Amino acid sequence: MPKKVDRQQRRTLIADALMRVAADQGLEAVSLRHVAVEAGVSAGMVQHYFRTKDEMMSFALAVVHDRGQVRVTEAVARLGDDPPPRLLLRTTLAALLPLDEQSRDDGRVALAFLAYTAVRPTVASPLREETAQLVDFIAGLLPAPNAAEAAAGLLALMEGLGVYLLVGHYTAEQALAALDTHLDLVFTSG
Repeated sequence: MPKKVDRQQRRTLIADALMRVAADQGLEAVSLRHVAVEAGVSAGMVQHYFRTKDEMMSFALAVVHDRGQVRVTEAVARLGDDPPPRLLLRTTLAALLPLDEQSRDDGRVALAFLAYTAVRPTVASPLREETAQLVDFIAGLLPAPNAAEAAAGLLALMEGLGVYLLVGHYTAEQALAALDTHLDLVFTSG
């Protein structure tokens, strides 16, 4: 009797390999062959689960997104019931920053994917939706009359801090201090 294969598990194995290649060597090193070698599977198996490189990249980006969601959910759960909006927002944004080794790996991959999607509008479509949802969530926590614009600014600040963390311009402490300072400005001006 043939062995039962978990399709999602195999796709995740391949996506994890893609992310390791991208994190270690950059997105330009991602190829069917490199990903297959890193995953310890045949190139044919990679092609079986992903018809195109874009499909494989989109799935890997979804895995990175899911990991970020898990970090946020766990961090927010530690706050208990009904945390104040500023604390909830700070916790959410800090959980999205690349502050430890796993989130730095994910952050490098996410940054590479962002560049990848800049020239592939069809692949970028889910990112636009996620960004809009995150801006709406942040805006719902802000006291400012121009909450949507302030939310977009906070999201841009968090993304910029993430880039500076990834390239070593800021330490975790410096990034969190900058985030706290900006949150103080937003919450005292609203």
